[in-house]
Amino acid sequence: MGLDGLLGASGVYLAIALFILISLYLGVRVVPQSEKHVVERFGQLRSVLGPGLNFVVPFLDRIAHKVSVLERQLPNASQDAITADNALVKVETSVFYRVTEPEKTVYRIRDVDGAIATTVAGIVRSEIGKLELDQVQSNRAQLIERVREQVSAMVDDWGVEVTRAEILDVNLDEATRAAMMQQLNAERARRAQVMEAEGKKRSVELAADADLYAAEQQAKARRVTADAEAYATGVISVAIKENGLEAAQFQVALKQVEALQSIASGDGKQTILVPANALEAFGDAFKMLKGRS
Repeated sequence: MGLDGLLGASGVYLAIALFILISLYLGVRVVPQSEKHVVERFGQLRSVLGPGLNFVVPFLDRIAHKVSVLERQLPNASQDAITADNALVKVETSVFYRVTEPEKTVYRIRDVDGAIATTVAGIVRSEIGKLELDQVQSNRAQLIERVREQVSAMVDDWGVEVTRAEILDVNLDEATRAAMMQQLNAERARRAQVMEAEGKKRSVELAADADLYAAEQQAKARRVTADAEAYATGVISVAIKENGLEAAQFQVALKQVEALQSIASGDGKQTILVPANALEAFGDAFKMLKGRS
């Protein structure tokens, strides 16, 4: 074989080796962890390559789409909505999602971000339209959950998963805000009046309770006094029954002495006129007391 033959054979071997290297280069695909690759063959979907080392048919298969599977956040969006009680509110929303089935995302929807944003806006308007303004403010957690569930169901055909849908803020127009401030001030004034009225009512109740307590105590005191007088009368009656006239005279004498002591306890400036028979009675009383002692 001549020199030309050797050169020709070497060229063929070199071409074969080069073809094998190019085939290996084109047939071996390394996919990053954060991506999935959509493979087409003659313009049709062939397969989806996951993270790691993958093999395709060189010159027949090609990587048509490289889709990130990282979680994405749509730009915050604001849309107007009308509540069930005809209050106009501006709602600010935020949505997070990630691609789970790249073949659906690339072949069923052109602009997935715009489609999700439009879907969220429509669902938010629909859900807020079912609630009154007070319910929108107080039941925001339930509202967010319903929005997330409906968005997830509607975007399932696009191969994406909505991981979070948030209502960041609900703003009121100026007219509604002014009306709410008037209502709030009126409610505060009403509560103040109610508290003042309750305070007065409580004061009257306490005063009545105090008067009732005083009356009860006075009644108890009178009952105790009456019981004591009845007891004393009973003792005197028993004494008279047992000792006869002498006991009665003793009690009369005791009362006379007590009266004399009361007169003597004055400040000494009064003038007392005592009849002569009274002096005799006092003398008899002192004799009886002395005799009893």
